Amino acid sequence: MLARRMVPLPPTTYAVGMTAPPSRPPVQVFGRDDSQATRAALRFFKERRVAVSYVNLRTRPMAPGELRRFVERLGARACADADGRAWRDAGLGYLRMDDAELGGRLLADQRLLRLPLCRDGSAVTAGPAEATWRAWVAGAPPARTGDTGG
Repeated sequence: MLARRMVPLPPTTYAVGMTAPPSRPPVQVFGRDDSQATRAALRFFKERRVAVSYVNLRTRPMAPGELRRFVERLGARACADADGRAWRDAGLGYLRMDDAELGGRLLADQRLLRLPLCRDGSAVTAGPAEATWRAWVAGAPPARTGDTGG
């Protein structure tokens, strides 16, 4: 019996005349496993077969530079979960803070963040923002400004 030798296809070709889609960097999702919104974001991207880099904030806190990127694009108020339990427990509902002060609090206690925080290139979102995520998946160029979801 003759053994047939398989000729591998070039790396960018799937079949006759079809080329591979351009590779894109993964979408970064920052959140916690106990957050329903974070699980929904991960499920959204997984269903659409988008590569995701997930950072669990419970085990690995967000780097100051990364948090600063979200605060600069969205504003500290948009990144803070003013309706969350951690916000109420800290008694922050009675304080008036400017963005710099609030940014410092968010860095010190990341339970105050509005989750999930998602990043696709230079575009960022805070909280559930399915319409923006759909635009990312569809291949629309990422906007320079962010979306706060909801």
